[in-house]
Amino acid sequence: MFELKTIALFLVTAIAEIVGCYLPYLWLNQNKSAWLLIPAALSLALFAWLLSLHPAAAGRVYAAYGGVYIFVAILWLWSVDGIRPTTWDLVGASVAMAGMAIIMFAPRHT
Repeated sequence: MFELKTIALFLVTAIAEIVGCYLPYLWLNQNKSAWLLIPAALSLALFAWLLSLHPAAAGRVYAAYGGVYIFVAILWLWSVDGIRPTTWDLVGASVAMAGMAIIMFAPRHT
């Protein structure tokens, strides 16, 4: 159960970070309203708070989170940007998720 909670929390965290970065992108590159910066800032604050909820050491959480971020970014590429991931995108995201699992779920001697 710990593993599912960890992965779910990482997924929500990645979405918060991507939204927090995507909204300024829309403002800067697609001439959308500067008002998008307000929800972007809130989303990035949520992202930072969500990362703090993990019981593991911060460095380990940040390292493992990177793998989930890669996976979610590839999903974003497909669902928001409308670009179908290549086989290599999927392989890379799978390797990143395997790295996350190794970092977060490997047995540890305390």
